[in-house]
Amino acid sequence: MGSRSVDGSSAEVGTDRRDPLPQTGKSGPAAVLHRALQGAVQRLDAASAVVYLLDEGGTQLRAVMIGGSPPSAFTLPGRMPLDASYASARALASGNVEVLTDPDLAEGENGDGAPYPYVAVSAPVTAPGHRFGAITVLRPETHGGCAREDAEAMRDIGAGLGLDLAALADAGVAVTPGHMPVLVPVFSAHAENTTPGWGIPGVPGSAGMTLVYPMRRLADMLNRATTMDQIVRAARFCVMTPFRASALALVSAREGRLWVLGHTGDSSDIARDLHGAVLDDSMPAAKSVRDRPVFISRPSADESRTEVYLPLLGSRHATDLPPAEGTDVVGLCCLTFERTRDFPPEERAILNMMAGSLGAAVERVELGRQQRAAAESLQRQLLPPTLSELPRLTTTARYRPAVVTSEAGGDWYDVIMLPDDRVVLVVGDVEGHSMESAAVMGQVRSALVAYVTEGHRPAAVIDRTGRWLTAMGAGLLVTCCVVALDTVAGVAEVALAGHPAPLVLLPDGSSDTLEAPANVPLGVTVDAGSLAREHTLVPESVLMLYSDGLLDWSTADPMAGARALLGSADTAAPADLEELADHLIADTSGPQYRRDDAVLLLARCEHTEGEVAPRADSLRIQRRDLRGVKAARDFVDDRMRAWGLAGMADGLQLVVSEVVTNALVHAGSDVELRLRVFAERIRVEVRDSASNPPVPSPLSLSEEGLSQAEHGRGLFIVDALTEGWKSYPNGRGKTVSLDVLIPPDD
Repeated sequence: MGSRSVDGSSAEVGTDRRDPLPQTGKSGPAAVLHRALQGAVQRLDAASAVVYLLDEGGTQLRAVMIGGSPPSAFTLPGRMPLDASYASARALASGNVEVLTDPDLAEGENGDGAPYPYVAVSAPVTAPGHRFGAITVLRPETHGGCAREDAEAMRDIGAGLGLDLAALADAGVAVTPGHMPVLVPVFSAHAENTTPGWGIPGVPGSAGMTLVYPMRRLADMLNRATTMDQIVRAARFCVMTPFRASALALVSAREGRLWVLGHTGDSSDIARDLHGAVLDDSMPAAKSVRDRPVFISRPSADESRTEVYLPLLGSRHATDLPPAEGTDVVGLCCLTFERTRDFPPEERAILNMMAGSLGAAVERVELGRQQRAAAESLQRQLLPPTLSELPRLTTTARYRPAVVTSEAGGDWYDVIMLPDDRVVLVVGDVEGHSMESAAVMGQVRSALVAYVTEGHRPAAVIDRTGRWLTAMGAGLLVTCCVVALDTVAGVAEVALAGHPAPLVLLPDGSSDTLEAPANVPLGVTVDAGSLAREHTLVPESVLMLYSDGLLDWSTADPMAGARALLGSADTAAPADLEELADHLIADTSGPQYRRDDAVLLLARCEHTEGEVAPRADSLRIQRRDLRGVKAARDFVDDRMRAWGLAGMADGLQLVVSEVVTNALVHAGSDVELRLRVFAERIRVEVRDSASNPPVPSPLSLSEEGLSQAEHGRGLFIVDALTEGWKSYPNGRGKTVSLDVLIPPDD
């Protein structure tokens, strides 16, 4: 027959067959605990009190009943090991009343560092032949420490509770805690006082409940947050605004420096001061990084202000889980107020708990970001570093990773050069999101390139690649689209392996589908060979190859969705292929729906007159070879003279020197310079393998950004000599593109 634990829940206690005492009434366990809590709160004028009992195994203390008002009641840990530094564990271990002003306070720490605004007073709960646990009260720090008479009162309360529980245990009641504690509203004279600015004065519990509400809302909003912007918005709504702060910043602490993750309000000054700052002992933030919340008032005749620095680390006073070994502060929550102000204990307790929730959310989102960055880096390393181009063909590509997963995907694209002005365009998609998907993608891409360069036509390429994939036993399906394009004749041969057919945007703005037999995905064994179909393209047509991740996941008809997306472009094929790519890859459905990777490959058949190819050429410069800048100037001079544009050589050399130098200094990769002459302009493209924008970027023209742009000022010269420049992703890096108009008399 089971007996009852003191919180009323059923519990089996070995072979004890004795009937439990009634759980209600003046002699029941709940009444015994409630009387003890109420007596302790009233006698010591405490904010809250708790009774901890040993669990059945005697290995830890668990809260069985908590009485008092929020937020102090919510700062109490639900359970603790017997060797914990908390007053409750110490009292049970020593058999004496223990008083702690701060269980975690480091030696010598004082002044503006005060993370726990309550004094804990704890007495053991024992009786002859019995060892039950401890009873603890929390007093606001404004009440001072604990006088001798208060300590003696707590000893008497603990001893009396021990005798009452011993009587229950001897009568057959299992004096062990349940899974969760019981909370009761025990109010004292102090608890009825209001925290200034919160709740309704004179209404018991109103201030505490009002304080706790934004904390609960913050927890709900952070549970749904997947980006740092969403965390900042939640902090603004639940922390900055309720506490009437003027600014808020979330900052990470890494390798001895602070880095701003996000900020809101009138926060430009605090963001500028903290971003990139070196941590040293003179900074208030340094003390906070050592797990010390810091509150600083700066009175001034001109402008008074208060600064608060809260460590972003899970609150040790509100969690039942022990902190992980080696856990460090992941960052800081920085608040500024436009006046000097004090922070009552209840406000500081809530801020401490809010910082714990923010720390957990920041750590989770940052970990997800790092995992996505690693997966995206792996994916990009498997993509071609640059896209091959012919004078008669301009190409560009985009890769957009999924948001709802941090795993690597298997989407890829390729542009493969062949002799005699021929090129093969490829887009593919490997099943799933995993390291295996990325590995299979790299293998399939290599095999497909090998068969293409051997000279096989598209249908044969997918047949051979499919047989190779089946022999490899990868266990994943792969779809792909292979288009072999003769840039002189304008003939495109299309072969599909279970992949969406490519689209074509015509010069008049209409679009069409390059239909071809669907065939089966790679990895599916069939006896029949794959089929392909030829199409003839008109000059200035734009081919669009894509994976299905480009479309909204809920699209019922993917082909119709792709046609509609392409038809949403300008009424005529745009002169700038990059603008078209940016338009098509735009995340119109919102990042929360981006469930799959997406690749986009565009190729435009340039207009030619007769057999004369457009004037285009390229030069490759090895990484960090600043002598390559002279080679670039010589290349520009030679090409301009050969193309009859010698009068533009000097200005174009200056422009190319600045852009190439910027890429060599900041990208740390090989740099490719491309020149292409159109009817009224010269297009200059400088490609590298770094995804960061050129220095300075259009988003870093502030004083702070310019102070770090040692080599970037030359790009302002580029602005003066060209029709403007822009940066966009390309392959594994970026391309800086600019146009220089050809004077009419040339």
